[in-house]
Amino acid sequence: MNTKRWGAGLAALTLALGLAACAKDDGGGAGSGDKPYIAIVSKGFQHQFWQAVKQGAEEEAKRQGVEITFEGPATEADIEAQMTMLTNALAKQPDAIGFAALDSQAAAPLLEEAQAAEIPVIAFDSGVESDIPVTTAATDNSAAAAEAAKRLSELVGGKGKVGIVVHDQTSLTGQQRRDGFIEWMEENAPDIEVLPVQYGAGDQAKSADIAKSILSANPDVVGFYGANEGSAIGVLKGIEEAGATDIAVVGFDSGKAQIDAIKSGAEAGAITQNPVGMGEELVKAAVKAMDGEELPETIDTGFYWYDKSNIDDPEIAAVLYE
Repeated sequence: MNTKRWGAGLAALTLALGLAACAKDDGGGAGSGDKPYIAIVSKGFQHQFWQAVKQGAEEEAKRQGVEITFEGPATEADIEAQMTMLTNALAKQPDAIGFAALDSQAAAPLLEEAQAAEIPVIAFDSGVESDIPVTTAATDNSAAAAEAAKRLSELVGGKGKVGIVVHDQTSLTGQQRRDGFIEWMEENAPDIEVLPVQYGAGDQAKSADIAKSILSANPDVVGFYGANEGSAIGVLKGIEEAGATDIAVVGFDSGKAQIDAIKSGAEAGAITQNPVGMGEELVKAAVKAMDGEELPETIDTGFYWYDKSNIDDPEIAAVLYE
């Protein structure tokens, strides 16, 4: 296994040392030096999804005998804060970096710095528009969104207007969960009208306001799709606040609020990822990359549809988080 990497270009090294001098201590440290160190920068901490990814990464790090730090911005709208975290992570000269991009293009210069310093980058959850990451550990979001579309189509009888609230249009997860849903509807449900996509930054309050606006302009809406945890919960809140009824809601991810909504019948069902498994695969891939092993272009961490009928099945319960 590699030790700390030295020998990057003088300019990159000078920049890294300068950043290290001014970087704020995040409490995670840069590794003791006794074990390989992986710096992980996620998309945020506002949803329980990221806590579950962190749990999986920490558990796998113990098994692999490596040290990790895991951080993310306060909200998934704060691209600038994430770039600062990635900059500071590079300054610590880790043995590998795990990165879930909020913006698929914004991190390009920093990823080039990592490449110049021979620090392997493992993308997770949301890839980047770059060939620098040695692999991407993620859900097949396009296929998962298509499954959500199929389920919603069945719920509304294959006709009517449906609203769609997505967390963002800058990350690949946002793009794929949007496009996978729309494309399936266009190809398979010609009598369903997908209303213009709205973006709520994964914020429950903002997504609720969006849902109310959609309902105000389209009182005949028969269904909604929320493309992440915050979007789905916001849609449910918006429907409740608008006093609307008989609207099928399909969500994404889990979390206590969605689980409760599905059990109560307020939400029809959702797609869950495997966040703990994603964290595990991220660390496994980082260790292999540090050892110089070849990795596949993508590592599919899986997804599942769950609703009231199967939410307590062992296979589903194992990938839900609260």
